[in-house]
Amino acid sequence: MLLGYGRNHIQLSLLEGVPSDTIAYRGYRHDPGIHPEVCTDEERLRLLEALQQPYDSPLLRALAVKAQNAVILVSDITRLCPTHKFLPMLLDELNAGGIADDCIHVVVALGAHRRLTDQEIRRLAGEEAYRRVSIVNHSARSEDCSFIGVTSKGTPVEINRIVAMADLRIATGNIEPHRLVGMSGGVKALVPGAASVKTIESNHSLSSRYQITPGDPNNPIHQDLEEAQSMLPIHFLYNTVVDHQRKVLFAVSGNILEAHRRGVVAAKGYFLVPVHKSYDVVIASAGGYPKDMQLYQAIKTLQNASTICKPGGTIVLIAKCEELYGNGTFQTWAETWTDQQKALDSLKETFVLGAHKLEHIHKVTKEKQVLLVSDVAAPQAELLGFKPVYPDDCEQEIKKLLESFSSPEVAVMPCGSITFPVTGPSSASS
Repeated sequence: MLLGYGRNHIQLSLLEGVPSDTIAYRGYRHDPGIHPEVCTDEERLRLLEALQQPYDSPLLRALAVKAQNAVILVSDITRLCPTHKFLPMLLDELNAGGIADDCIHVVVALGAHRRLTDQEIRRLAGEEAYRRVSIVNHSARSEDCSFIGVTSKGTPVEINRIVAMADLRIATGNIEPHRLVGMSGGVKALVPGAASVKTIESNHSLSSRYQITPGDPNNPIHQDLEEAQSMLPIHFLYNTVVDHQRKVLFAVSGNILEAHRRGVVAAKGYFLVPVHKSYDVVIASAGGYPKDMQLYQAIKTLQNASTICKPGGTIVLIAKCEELYGNGTFQTWAETWTDQQKALDSLKETFVLGAHKLEHIHKVTKEKQVLLVSDVAAPQAELLGFKPVYPDDCEQEIKKLLESFSSPEVAVMPCGSITFPVTGPSSASS
């Protein structure tokens, strides 16, 4: 079988006679002939229909008539959102409402992620949009944001000044289950996407107080985001649901809350996967680029794989991690704390954005072995509690692992980043 690894694949053959179950999102199929940058006629029609049939909202062009300028929030390259496929449509719609291209700003909603290079922005937005409008990276520095207010849970709301000053605010993004807020998409484009580090850290710190179920946005952390949005409203939402190759499965537009709820129903049907057993060995690929760009993102696949791995079992995490940690704070905490338990205790007392990933890792490694197949240097992988495996040795290491069992139960997750196993009485249709 072929498993995604960066922009390429790893060829994997399990031991003869060892059965395995494939755990993947609904409709998964690997098609090496698909080019994520190409928008098919079927996708284009789906995207246009969504734009022309907004939920609980006037058409975008009707909203544009009442505005002098507009800002569009778009996801960064760590997300699967196919921005380049629909951004020109949004620009045309704003033009039809009287807003010229030179009065439109596109802000890459980075949150606290790294800035994109000019070439990355060009690929993200597509050549047409890149040439037509101003596209800038969000700055999460408080001095580049405007203070809006404080939520009832104590989150100070500081929003990118370009976004705060716009007449018309449009949020875009991709909807999939999320372990921190329940579901991505919707209000996440504003907070954390266009918020300051102070805002993001305050909202994310709520995770130490509340237990969140992936796939369910009806939780206190997501409600905190919605409250922040009510202080500086998003006027129009455009969201997609896509597969791991960025093929558009569903699209929706309109009111920020109502349209998102409809998108959530679609996303749950694809990505929440009922699984009725646990496994000795779970081999999980993040699905390749961009979900395995860095450890910061690849840990999400580790968490998904862990839900179906037996205590004492082994997870083989396949993720290239060409950018290694992907977060400076995460790296500093991982490499400089000499006592991991003290680091974890410190995080329980004070939430630190980036360092919180250590807690996510520890919850897995305290009861399961993790083999990390990546480009990460062996010492760095070992400091995180992983057993490092290089890609060329992957198949041999897995064979040795399986030979250590008399009759191993094995699962393979080819797209672990967007496959969320549901092991309780709930199901994807719930």
